[in-house]
Amino acid sequence: MSFLEAITDEDRLYVKRFILLPLIIAAFERDCRYIQDNLKTPEPYVDTIKLAINKARDDFKEIKKHFWLKGLKVYEENQTKNGIEAKFKCRGFQSDMELQWDFLTAQASILMRKYLGLDISMYEDRTGPEELWITY
Repeated sequence: MSFLEAITDEDRLYVKRFILLPLIIAAFERDCRYIQDNLKTPEPYVDTIKLAINKARDDFKEIKKHFWLKGLKVYEENQTKNGIEAKFKCRGFQSDMELQWDFLTAQASILMRKYLGLDISMYEDRTGPEELWITY
């Protein structure tokens, strides 16, 4: 590439996932501990959640790979009463984003369902031009 490309919507999506996936993994791990301690036969549930954790970790590895290839770096992340604020660099450009807790909760819920192998097609929006489709 002979010129710097501004930060794209795809880059922003990867930053959102970079912020979201550690929260999802932590929630799965917390739920695993709770189930282990409170159910009489936790094994099937724990096994299912551990598979979901592995899928989420695999996605996180792919996101880190994309970060490296695209020159993306989140250099600051702060939790506030409203959500998470992140500052990042991409191909020499600096930007920031704030993800509200309501948004994070909704996105985490959908992605957790995906990692658990549940049908999430009702959450996907495939109307309009293909580049605007919302997929998980």
